[in-house]
Amino acid sequence: MDIYDEIELQDCPYCRGAGLLEEEGGWCWYVTCMDCGSQTAPIAYRTPEARLQAARDAAHLWNIGKVISSSVGD
Repeated sequence: MDIYDEIELQDCPYCRGAGLLEEEGGWCWYVTCMDCGSQTAPIAYRTPEARLQAARDAAHLWNIGKVISSSVGD
């Protein structure tokens, strides 16, 4: 099963843009907005078994609105 097929992302809590689940260098996952650049904190994993859970955790942070925005005032 593909991670991207299993995980559903809501729209960006800031701009309503599309979120993109990304893996960074084989050590963490995060979600970033393709429109405004807001993103979650990176969720690290150390083992192949923990990889899927890290992706789920990053998506969960995104879906509940726990994101960092670089817009004015933040």
